[in-house]
Amino acid sequence: MLTYCRRCVMPDTKPDLHLDDEGVCNACRSFERRKEVDWGQRHEELERLLERYRRPNGDNWDCIVPVSGGKDSTYQVVRMLQYGLNPLCVTSTTCDLTPIGRANIENLKRLGVDYIEVSPNPRVRAKLNRIGLMQVGDISWPEHVGIFTIPVRAAVQFNVPLIVWGENSQNEYGGPAAAAEGNVLTRRWLEEFGGLLGLRVSDLIGQEGIEARHLINYTYPTDEELARVGVTGLFLGHYLPWDGLANTLIASANGFKVYDRVVEGSMVNYENLDNHQTGIHDYFKFLKFGFGRATDLACLHIRRGRLTRQDGLDAVRRLDGLFPAEYLGKSLDDILRPLDLTVDEFVRICDRFTNRKIFRRDADGALVKDRDGNLTKLNYDNA
Repeated sequence: MLTYCRRCVMPDTKPDLHLDDEGVCNACRSFERRKEVDWGQRHEELERLLERYRRPNGDNWDCIVPVSGGKDSTYQVVRMLQYGLNPLCVTSTTCDLTPIGRANIENLKRLGVDYIEVSPNPRVRAKLNRIGLMQVGDISWPEHVGIFTIPVRAAVQFNVPLIVWGENSQNEYGGPAAAAEGNVLTRRWLEEFGGLLGLRVSDLIGQEGIEARHLINYTYPTDEELARVGVTGLFLGHYLPWDGLANTLIASANGFKVYDRVVEGSMVNYENLDNHQTGIHDYFKFLKFGFGRATDLACLHIRRGRLTRQDGLDAVRRLDGLFPAEYLGKSLDDILRPLDLTVDEFVRICDRFTNRKIFRRDADGALVKDRDGNLTKLNYDNA
């Protein structure tokens, strides 16, 4: 049985999440402590830090901003331009880019920035998607690695020391205190929280014909390379109050486009718009841990007072963990085809990664599914 935070709707199965003696999760406690932060002082700290890296003679970019074209990275670029910086925007191309994702990337360029898009070998990428899905239950494994390695490699290559990241997810969603309070991204953070799931890049060599030369984009620079350039990263969310909805409003005012309806498996229309595979990624989180993206979002809005806990529970019951028959208008069959997987093979992989302790089963122990393939959790709240 799942045990849920008494303040939000997150279950204790979430990795790195802990409930205290009052039954409140560490993510809610982290958000609670934001009230004690002197955001004016943090803002001044940010200005001083950015000034230290500014190149007044214009001989190089002031910073690198990793971007996807989504609401948060658009917000990051808007803020850097407001501070008068000259950023180099770097994108690690998503696995299965959507039309709205491409439109938002083009809009980001129109904000007035230099932009580089690194597109890893799509044949290798499909193999990595397949390996990630089959071995660790994460189709997005290569994307999560590339998000953190490619911008850092660009920083080394172009001698730009400062990388401006967005939120520290360990603070927003819960995690060890040391990571939650950190304001810079390090190699150790990547290895612990960057989505590797115990599958190292070096483990891939020799699988499905993959060689070391195919993995350059997924390989973090050496400590010596980082030290030569003095590469450091900061989380913008450490210095400015981070709020996905507020970021969306600012991004939308600068041309960002939202989806025409609630995104499948979510409860909003403004995030995870760039990759057709994201629905599969979120679904596997539900299978493994009993919560999906709707739960994530409900918790964020409950903490900010936009939803009552009961409203969050109602939304999660209706929207969370639905079988990903399609995502952003593309069918599951079409999403799986580049990975050389059928829907039936996909379902068997799903069943292998499903935590059977938290879903309904029949008398023989088989998972109970409705006609659309949806599972039902044993409990959606504390009984």
